[in-house]
Amino acid sequence: MNLLIVGATGTLGRQITRRALDEGYQVRCLVRSFKKAAFLKEWGAELVSGDICDPETLKPALVGVTAVIDAATTRATDSLSVKQVDWEGKLNLINAAKAANVERFIFFSILDAEKYPNVPLMEIKRCTETYLAESGLGYTILRPCGFMQGLIGQYAIPILEGQAVWVMGDTSPIAYMDTQDIARFAIQALKVPETINRSFPVVGPRAWGAYEIIRLCERLSGKEAKVSRMPIGLLRGVRNVTRFFQWTWNVSDRLAFTEVVGTGKPLTAPMDEVYATFGLDSHATTTLEAYMQDYFSRILKKLKELDYEKSKKKEKRKYPRF
Repeated sequence: MNLLIVGATGTLGRQITRRALDEGYQVRCLVRSFKKAAFLKEWGAELVSGDICDPETLKPALVGVTAVIDAATTRATDSLSVKQVDWEGKLNLINAAKAANVERFIFFSILDAEKYPNVPLMEIKRCTETYLAESGLGYTILRPCGFMQGLIGQYAIPILEGQAVWVMGDTSPIAYMDTQDIARFAIQALKVPETINRSFPVVGPRAWGAYEIIRLCERLSGKEAKVSRMPIGLLRGVRNVTRFFQWTWNVSDRLAFTEVVGTGKPLTAPMDEVYATFGLDSHATTTLEAYMQDYFSRILKKLKELDYEKSKKKEKRKYPRF
């Protein structure tokens, strides 16, 4: 099976690429910059130049492709808007895949997208799900709600560096999942006929609140967190301001996501049936405790090594050789 992976340089996309290559798939990655994607080529993937916002580049990229895995999304700092990338770009990709007679299309949405019509990204995801389902392609929609990788910059690093950890009031607990595990579901979907033309939640073992994560990081790091609360009302005000300027529309759309996490309702879903359908072992899924334990063990070991090297250099300066 020949795969085209879109968004392969991203947090999730690179894990999907790695998993697909490890399992012996022929992998082609649609990239805008060969330089930024050089590591994918080193892994063994074929790189093709293209952009989902430029439909003319998609036809040659899809030649000989059996399945598409779409892990692309816009970022708050991108020059293009959420609508341009996550709506218009995705429609370009779906239409091109259909024209190329692609057999399978794996799409990443967001858990509970249909419940938040006033949140731009959520509504766009819901509409894309509907468009894909009506396209005639053999599709599988996976709905994660948060990546464990994002917690490192949000909680772990600030605590280690003695910086403030920003918390938005009583935010919704989220069932974060390691992107390696999400990639496992994406590749497994290609092998299981029962996943065709269906949607599935893909979430971690349990939902974690912000203060639970902070306490976990404090215990593992041995350091006390400096917590600063950010009122949700203030973020809503910032969003209203950013909506007035075109160059901050992406920031505004991302800030709208505070309406999701500000409800206090856990972002999670039952997974027993999902694991059974995919034929995967739930016990092989990484827990947040294990993920954070591994991170802090590695980083604290590295810090000890650096401190040792510094102390050795000081000793050499103190006792020079004659």
